Amino acid sequence: MTDVTSAPPTSSHAGKTGAQILNDILIEQGVTHLFGYPGGAVLPFFDVLYSSEINFILSRHEQGAIHMADGYARSTGEVGCVLATSGPGATNIVTGLATAMMDSIPMVAITGQVKSHLIGNDAFQEADVTGITRPVCKHNYLCKDVNDLGRMVREAFYIASSGRPGPVLIDIPSDVTTAIPDGEPNLEFNLPGYKPRGGQGNDRQVKLACEAINAAERPVLYVGGGVILSGASEELQAVAHKGKLPVTTTLMALGAFDETDDLSLRMLGMHGTAFANFAVQEADVLVSVGARFDDRVTGDLSRFAPKAKIIHIDIDPASISKTVKVDIPLVGDAKAILTQMIEHIESPDRAPWLKQIADWKTEYPMAYATEGNIRPQEVIAMLGEKTDHDAIIATGVGQHQMWAAQFYGWKRPRQMLTSGGLGTMGYGVPAAIGAQFANPDKLVVDIDGDGSFSMTMVEVITAVGYKMPTKFIVLDNDYLGMVRQWQEMFYGHRYSGVTHPCPDFSSIAKAFGAESIQVTEREDLSAAMDKMIASEGTFVLHVCVEKEENVYPMVAAGKALHEIIMPELI
Repeated sequence: MTDVTSAPPTSSHAGKTGAQILNDILIEQGVTHLFGYPGGAVLPFFDVLYSSEINFILSRHEQGAIHMADGYARSTGEVGCVLATSGPGATNIVTGLATAMMDSIPMVAITGQVKSHLIGNDAFQEADVTGITRPVCKHNYLCKDVNDLGRMVREAFYIASSGRPGPVLIDIPSDVTTAIPDGEPNLEFNLPGYKPRGGQGNDRQVKLACEAINAAERPVLYVGGGVILSGASEELQAVAHKGKLPVTTTLMALGAFDETDDLSLRMLGMHGTAFANFAVQEADVLVSVGARFDDRVTGDLSRFAPKAKIIHIDIDPASISKTVKVDIPLVGDAKAILTQMIEHIESPDRAPWLKQIADWKTEYPMAYATEGNIRPQEVIAMLGEKTDHDAIIATGVGQHQMWAAQFYGWKRPRQMLTSGGLGTMGYGVPAAIGAQFANPDKLVVDIDGDGSFSMTMVEVITAVGYKMPTKFIVLDNDYLGMVRQWQEMFYGHRYSGVTHPCPDFSSIAKAFGAESIQVTEREDLSAAMDKMIASEGTFVLHVCVEKEENVYPMVAAGKALHEIIMPELI
């Protein structure tokens, strides 16, 4: 996580404009990349950016800018930063704020506002940005006095990155950015009601939890995105290996535990592995670490983990027993608490439980058909093999997102960038670009569906314009695939609003200035992917895949985790 400073600043801001103060504080807080789009209400700040050391990245749409900031944050652990003008510029980032809020991603959004005396008069490009964004932000500010601006910005970074992270918005009228403070502004924090939790858990509760785990015959570690946010992957592995504890991860935690490890159950839930779901349903102790018992994970709550004592580790006390009644709560930072647990965890004989899990893995493997048209799963599995499962992967939302989760093969944290809680289509393209700016020497690939790609593919122009080596794989099935799958399975094949005839994305990509290949035959796939990976520039690989392929395993809505639908080929 970013080392956000709360110490009093050492440099003077007397005599500077609000725009200059804003620039100085952003640099003080470690901002090197700022994603956004200009407009009249933020022109004074853009004039300062002209000679600033901050790298401003011009997107093609404000939604693209905020998802870029999100991808930057997820791939690094630093606070992402986005800038938009007033009115429509600000409202265009609302979806991105909600995306970050649901997944606890640290972000600071700066929006321009009409001049202070015009607020409330329906002025040109005016919108009640703080009112609109309050439900999708951890906190937000409307700055009406330049003397408060620096303090608000410093507080915003602290709030965004501390406790349970999330987005914070600062709405700044244009006259505030041109005003000059009265003398030296007071930049010290003023947050009397904000006391984020963190650090170690209660020693007694830690010992109780470890005693329950040590006494269990069928324990399971259920790991969420909080483990990645806290940088606790190594501690998680130490606890799992010492206690011989099987580990299942949520979508947001993919990479927190190496999936090649024998203790890995991979992802659980609606489209999780059968063996993960069976293990949770048979567990006698379930240890939730940084997870929030999302409905896509639990299935029918009344029948979720029915035999298990529940231990819940979370930095947010409001999450404890919010959805599932918890037997042993532990409030604190996941990394700190797992470190505490290592000392108390024992290494009992768990051979019968581990054998049962191995048997489930053999009986219910992850598999897909290989005849006929190219299968989307084989594209993703091939990408995993060719990249040694080490690329940074962004996705959109839909079938391709679940196939990526199931078949890429995750090895390390901050490798999977995806919209989990909100399920935001169009996230993958800009998120990959943001991650590429943060990781210029790493391979970054967006695995996308034709529906999600279509929503934000204009940002490929951004990647080309900045000469980014970002790769985009479009799995094109001419449908809005996940909705079509539900209509097939639960609405009698009554396909309504999901037919999605697609253009030649390869030709569009070339018009944008990217390299591109369209693949329709299986025998051409491997060479095309090799060319994509070897390319030094922006590359779009357009793969036409089986049109009515479904995501399996699947737990239907309202069913328990063990009531799992498996593909017919198994």
